[in-house]
Amino acid sequence: MENQKDNFNALFQITRTINSILEPDALLEKVLEIAMTHLSAERGFVMLADNMSESGYTVVALKNFNSKKASDEFAASSSVVTTVLQTGEPVLTFDAMSDERFESSVSIMAQKILSIICIPLRAGERIAGAVYLDSSKSRKAFTEDALKFLTVFGGLAAIAIENAQRYSILETQNTRLKNEADVSHLFSNIIGKSEKWRKVLEISQRVLDVDAAVLLTGESGTGKELIARAIHENGTRKGQSFVAVNSSALPENLMESELFGYVKGSFTGAASDKKGLVEVANGGTLFLDEIGELPLSLQAKILRLLQEKEYRRVGDTVNRKANIRIIAATNKELKEEVKANRFREDLFFRLNVVGIHLPPLRERKDDIPLLANYFVKKAAENYKRPIDSIHPDAMQIMLANQWKGNVREFQNVIERAVVLCRGTQLMKDDFLFDTSDQSVLQKNGMTLADVERQLIETTLNEMNGNRTRTAEKLGVSLRWLQYRIKEWGTEG
Repeated sequence: MENQKDNFNALFQITRTINSILEPDALLEKVLEIAMTHLSAERGFVMLADNMSESGYTVVALKNFNSKKASDEFAASSSVVTTVLQTGEPVLTFDAMSDERFESSVSIMAQKILSIICIPLRAGERIAGAVYLDSSKSRKAFTEDALKFLTVFGGLAAIAIENAQRYSILETQNTRLKNEADVSHLFSNIIGKSEKWRKVLEISQRVLDVDAAVLLTGESGTGKELIARAIHENGTRKGQSFVAVNSSALPENLMESELFGYVKGSFTGAASDKKGLVEVANGGTLFLDEIGELPLSLQAKILRLLQEKEYRRVGDTVNRKANIRIIAATNKELKEEVKANRFREDLFFRLNVVGIHLPPLRERKDDIPLLANYFVKKAAENYKRPIDSIHPDAMQIMLANQWKGNVREFQNVIERAVVLCRGTQLMKDDFLFDTSDQSVLQKNGMTLADVERQLIETTLNEMNGNRTRTAEKLGVSLRWLQYRIKEWGTEG
């Protein structure tokens, strides 16, 4: 009776302990520790179901075994565990070396194992795993009472393990959803929902809390400075200076002094000391736009700035420290520039710690209706125009355009259309495109109507004939789409 009371108290304390641990690995280690301590076992392990494992199970916690792999030492238990997993019944042997059930197990003889106890972990009707303990010191290390205790404990442990696993899954899902929500919140002023654009925002979010150099690549007008500012304003240096430098806009002979500053008398006209843009950006972010235009003579000094966080004013003899983050951007293919010896390879690697490629607008067709509505609303407010919508014909023109100038060109075209519009809805006649660009309005003799029909038919095919999804992707109403199809006299 006293022993039963001890076991009951032990189970009560154990239940409180294991139910307070929600991290699966820590819980499994604790389950094994409790079982071994209470039964004075020398060795033990916990095995759980694993669909990815060849055997269907994997050892997830062990003590006093040399390896989780099927070594001779670990193999000693395999025949016992297999029996438990297959039958779902516990195994208790007081003298394994003379137990006829395991007389074929050479490894038991080799390891001189005397006492073994192994119980299944049940999750409802399913065998979720097993707990194995053994001893090579005592022939009666484990008793029938020990088996009863371990069986009850195994049932409690199985529930706790399943709960911890479910909690871990929910926590992972919650973190993923939170990250997705954070992306939308942090970059709420950046418009776009396409898959390629979402990847840009996800990578940008990951570099917010680190000072690693970032290299933004993409065609002109894709929004590289917008992303650079978003990283700065949402990162660890928010509230500090964001200094943008356009490398292509600075004359080569002035670039060094503009970036690093100069001391009085260093050249004709240097009447006093002057801070450079690097010093102005101290504590914040230096954005080097069009980094591919940087002359080789200055690339070495930018490399030193990245590596040593040091720079020197023109004409000075003293190095200065720079507490800045560097984000660079280019519309050039820097790998090709390196091959052509126009860009230092070591600088490329130092800049490209984290590379983010911004896709051109023509690869973000899903974002065009969103961007169009955003820019129309913004321009209408700025220019005091009562415009509240875009005619579907006008939207088709925008979807058909290749937008070589990307978002920058797109915004300019929208603003110009808003200024020219005299109604409350943007019409196709309000848009002035470069008619010399045959990819926009004509291609192989195609008219605008031909382009419109080809775009709709292509999108219909992509959507497997689903008109609702086609209308959504094109940013038009289902009624308008059905009218067009009826107009062409084709129901295919």
